[in-house]
Amino acid sequence: MNPINSSNLPIIGWREWIAVPNLGIHRIKAKIDSGARSSSLYAFALEEFQRENEDWVRFQVHPIQRNQDFVVEAEARVLEHRLVRSSSGKAMKRPVIITEIELFGLAWNIELTLANREEMGFRMLLGREAFRRRFLVDAGRSYLGGKGSRKKKH
Repeated sequence: MNPINSSNLPIIGWREWIAVPNLGIHRIKAKIDSGARSSSLYAFALEEFQRENEDWVRFQVHPIQRNQDFVVEAEARVLEHRLVRSSSGKAMKRPVIITEIELFGLAWNIELTLANREEMGFRMLLGREAFRRRFLVDAGRSYLGGKGSRKKKH
C-alpha cells in the first residue's frame, strides 16, 4: 500500500546525487539526513583569507568517494563560524558558507558547513534545514532523482 503524499512535495531517497555548481562540483553523492539540522561537505586544505574586508575560505574537495586523485578546488565567502556537534557528540567550530545546490532539476541556496568527513561514508550530508518544505524523504529508497551520468575516471 502506498501512502498518500497530500503535500504534493517531491519524494527523495535517503541518498541522492546533488550538484553544487558554485563550487564546481557537478555531482556528489549525498546522504539525506533528517536527523541532522545542518548540511556538511567534506573539505580539506582549508585556508581562510580576506577579500574586500570579508572572510573567505579556499578549500579542496574529493567529490568522488574512494577517489583521492580527483580534486575540486573552490572558494566561498564565510557566513560565520558555527559550533557543530557530530553524531558521536564531539563539537567542532566549522566555517559556514552559503551555496547553491541542484536536485531534481531544482536549485536553491543552502548553508553548508565545511568539515573533515574523511572517515564518513558520504562526502556530503544534506541536513533537514536544506530540504524542509521542498521534499519528503523515503528512507527505504535511493537515487529517486536518478543515478546521474558517470564521468570517466581521471
